[in-house]
Amino acid sequence: MPLPARAEVARHLERYREWERLMLASPDNRQVRGTFESAGYTLCALMGKRCAREAADAAELYLHTHRARAARTSPATPADG
Repeated sequence: MPLPARAEVARHLERYREWERLMLASPDNRQVRGTFESAGYTLCALMGKRCAREAADAAELYLHTHRARAARTSPATPADG
């Protein structure tokens, strides 16, 4: 399964983490919990996972791997001099 664009993954992971923090701060708020679960569902669909925690971990790994690969393949910056 091809993965979505890195920016899309980053945007949905950030949204999921924001709602996770809000849900943990207000666990009895049904609206917050519902939006958090919706964000988790979207991340699951995006990453091809069944569990929001697994989807978040997969998204973080995908973004980290992409950054590491980009750092290895980017041309060296010429030294000032």
